[in-house]
Amino acid sequence: MLGYLSLFLSAFGAATLLPLQSEAVLVGLISTGKYSVVLLIAVATFGNVLGSCVNWWLGTRIEQYKDKKWFPVSETKLSQAQKLYQQYGSPILLLSWIPVIGDPITLMSGVLKEKFITFFIIVFIAKLLRYLFLYLIFLGVFLM
Repeated sequence: MLGYLSLFLSAFGAATLLPLQSEAVLVGLISTGKYSVVLLIAVATFGNVLGSCVNWWLGTRIEQYKDKKWFPVSETKLSQAQKLYQQYGSPILLLSWIPVIGDPITLMSGVLKEKFITFFIIVFIAKLLRYLFLYLIFLGVFLM
């Protein structure tokens, strides 16, 4: 149970603007053989999507937070994310799984008032595919 909780927390935190990495936790837990892979991927996906939902929510209220000392996205990153989002629209959320650029993109979707259901569906797909791909890489490396 502690493994699933640690994975959820690392996946949630990694999707927010905290410098955490859920991939290492997921692979570590899979490699023990003690956990259900399906449940691990579900927990990681759920935690990561919820963390991205926090970014979206913060984006809808960015004017209240962007000048705070603790706010971890610079004006430059916000500007870059806004240009990308305006150029490509909601499909840019398919890149939400990518470290460094994914978090600002999810934040910008809130700033630009992306519909939550659209945001949720696209981000869910992107995050799930990332963890499935990671598992396939794990299988390929360790089954050779």
